[in-house]
Amino acid sequence: MKRIYPLCLIFFLIIMYSGNTSAQTGPRLAYKDYIEQYREIAVRKMKEYHIPASITLAQGILESGTGKSALAVEANNHFGIKCHKEWTGMTYTMDDDEKNECFRKYASAEESFDDHSYFLTSRPRYAGLFELDLSDYKGWAHGLKSAGYATNPRYAEILIRIIEENELFLYDNPDPELLTEKKDKKPKAKKEVKQSLIASTGLKLTPTELTFVEVYDGNRNVYLNNGSKLTFARNGDDIYTISKDFGVHAFQILKYNELGKKESITEGQAIYIVPKKNKSKQSDHKVSEGETMRSISQYYGIKLNSLYRLNSMPSGHEPQAGAKIKLKK
Repeated sequence: MKRIYPLCLIFFLIIMYSGNTSAQTGPRLAYKDYIEQYREIAVRKMKEYHIPASITLAQGILESGTGKSALAVEANNHFGIKCHKEWTGMTYTMDDDEKNECFRKYASAEESFDDHSYFLTSRPRYAGLFELDLSDYKGWAHGLKSAGYATNPRYAEILIRIIEENELFLYDNPDPELLTEKKDKKPKAKKEVKQSLIASTGLKLTPTELTFVEVYDGNRNVYLNNGSKLTFARNGDDIYTISKDFGVHAFQILKYNELGKKESITEGQAIYIVPKKNKSKQSDHKVSEGETMRSISQYYGIKLNSLYRLNSMPSGHEPQAGAKIKLKK
């Protein structure tokens, strides 16, 4: 992205960091409210994607004007991510570098945080950042600037100051008392959803119905499904053995396959080694008994979130047998 926040925000930030302490009282109060509202989400995304919560919060504060920008208020877009050619979700149009530019629109702020994390993990130019320690927020800030996340020459400096003045680094290794009671409740509910998605899987891919592509390190056969590469797990595999053979991070394997961190992998299970697509060439699928949204997602090579969006279904809900699930618009 050339630039992910409007010029008025840059001007606002220059004034804010001019050194006038009294002038910063308002912004700091806004920071406090924003941090309190979104810190739990940032910590959850840190655990899922290995991006420091301090960096996510600081970027959210900066790009969204503490959640008060038009893009954040009207489109739940806290990171100024533009549509790009792969985006098939909702959109929001506003003037930025050019007139009437297309930005991504989300159903919730958390969806924006999730997409921001996925955006960083899926772009090769940010790959070097994931070699850094989670506590190295300065390295992350400078790395984002060097990778071209923003053109403002003071981008890294501003992120670091936001982190240090608000002690956001504490969330990179959070004490449970830093977070509210919701922290104990939400992951538990999420885990139960994951288990229910795994429990009954009526669809299963096999190598015979796919196109063979190549043999990779570790004598891994690679196949193509809906334009995305995958392999099949062998006896004794886990995400670490598979990620090592394909030279990717373990968290990427988790993300690409919507796997839980503690979820075991079984022999013959299809494991995508690149992101799945947002839609299928096939138009729809009739649900049979025992099939889940995730099993359908894996079978057709469609991202689970995209499958929910295509069918206007809340995340975590499951279809009834006989229902017709859309696989493309």
